[in-house]
Amino acid sequence: MTFDVSRYGPAVAAILDDGQRLADLGPGTPNLAMKSQLEGFDPFRDLGPIRDPEMAKACLAGLWLYHDFLDESHSISQEIATSTGSFWHAVMHRREPDASNSKYWWRQVGRHPILDRVRLSAVELEYEGFEPDRFVDFCERVRGTNAEGESIAKRVQLAEWRVAFEYCYANAVH
Repeated sequence: MTFDVSRYGPAVAAILDDGQRLADLGPGTPNLAMKSQLEGFDPFRDLGPIRDPEMAKACLAGLWLYHDFLDESHSISQEIATSTGSFWHAVMHRREPDASNSKYWWRQVGRHPILDRVRLSAVELEYEGFEPDRFVDFCERVRGTNAEGESIAKRVQLAEWRVAFEYCYANAVH
């Protein structure tokens, strides 16, 4: 899956660098080099004309999560009372790791329109049968093993992040 960060404008492109960051399946270590950029990022200024403020906030939750700032991402996503807010919330709790809480939030997501795209991306990455609850369990099993399964899970997690961010961005701006 190609991911052209320049399509999101210079402020987002600077935060995403090349968009290839394979985050840890757990909480990871916050990328402190990006903290000041993230703190200075205002989705209502930096994304362009906003059509949907909740989706703009979802973009911000995703950007914080991309750089392993789980607390900041959590604070934003839990305030977004939509299935997309629940999506980011579920991913954040999976990474925390808090599997049962993640599964709770996946149930709140329901049949989100991006899940089919995530499933297709997962198949391309040799992970068959992506279902959020199953993927939570898979991540629990492979986290910290340095096995091929962990590498696959990290790539699927990045594809999931990309699909979610692209969806949020497309729905946030005019």
